[in-house]
Amino acid sequence: MEGSSSSTASETKVAPAAAIKPQTPSPLPSLSQSSQVEDLSADRVETIKGFQKAMVKTMTASLGIPHFSLSDEVCVDELIKLRESIKEISLSRGIHVTYLPFFIKAASLALSQFPVLNSSVDASCQNIRYKAAHNIGFAMNTSRGLVVPNVKVVQAKTVLEIASELNRLQELGHQGRLGKEDIIGGTFTLSNVGMIGGTYLKPVILPPEVAIGAIGKIQVLPRFDEQRNVVAANLLPVSWSADHRIIDGATVAEFAALWKSYIENPGAMLLALK
Repeated sequence: MEGSSSSTASETKVAPAAAIKPQTPSPLPSLSQSSQVEDLSADRVETIKGFQKAMVKTMTASLGIPHFSLSDEVCVDELIKLRESIKEISLSRGIHVTYLPFFIKAASLALSQFPVLNSSVDASCQNIRYKAAHNIGFAMNTSRGLVVPNVKVVQAKTVLEIASELNRLQELGHQGRLGKEDIIGGTFTLSNVGMIGGTYLKPVILPPEVAIGAIGKIQVLPRFDEQRNVVAANLLPVSWSADHRIIDGATVAEFAALWKSYIENPGAMLLALK
C-alpha cells in the first residue's frame, strides 16, 4: 500500500503558471496636442448685457437707499393643509398651485392696509406716489440670469388666478421668452429664495420700489404649543426690507405681522377679500 501511494504521488504533475504578458502603458498626450487641452492660464472675458446689465443698473441705484430690515418666522401648518386640500381641484383645471400664490395674495391684502409699502419716491425725495395697482414681482432664476417678472393687479385676482399667471410667467422664463411687459411696472417684490435654499437674509430693494420681502425654506423645528408641550412645527423664515427714508420701522413691523396672520390662518384671507 505504501509503494502504491508513493508511486501515485510521484506521477502527479503541477501545471506551470500561465505567463503574464506585461501591458504597454497608454502614451501620454504630446505637447503638440496642447490645442486640445484647456489652457488654465487664460482668463475669460464676458460682456455684461441683457438682464445682467439691467441688474447692475438697479443694484447700483439701490446703494443710495437706506435699508431697514426685519425678520420673523411664520408657522405654515394650516397653509400646508389648505394647499393639500385644493391640489386635486387646481390640477383638474391645469393649474399647479405652490405656496407662492398665497404669499403674494397675503402681501396684496396687507399692502391695502399699508399702502406706503406699495409706493415710490421721486429722485429728490420730495414726493411719494402711491401706486393704485399691486403689481407684485417674484425673483426667478433662469438660464439668462435672475429676472423679476410681476403679476399685475394682484388685488383683483383670486389665489387660483395668481397661480395660473405664475405658471405662465415661469414657463416663459424657463424658455427665455419673457417679454418687456412681463417685467416692467412692478410695485412690490417677493423673493422666494427658499426654493434654492437658505433661511434669513437681507433682501435688497429694487428701485423705484420701496419695499421687498424674502421667503426662506420651510423647516420642521421643535416649538412649544399653548400647553408648553414640545411639538413639531413647519416654520417659514421671512425677511423684509424697506426704504427707511419714507417708511418707519413700526410700519414695517405692523405690515409683517398682518401678512403673518394671513399665512398662519389662511382662512382669515377670505374675510379680507372683496
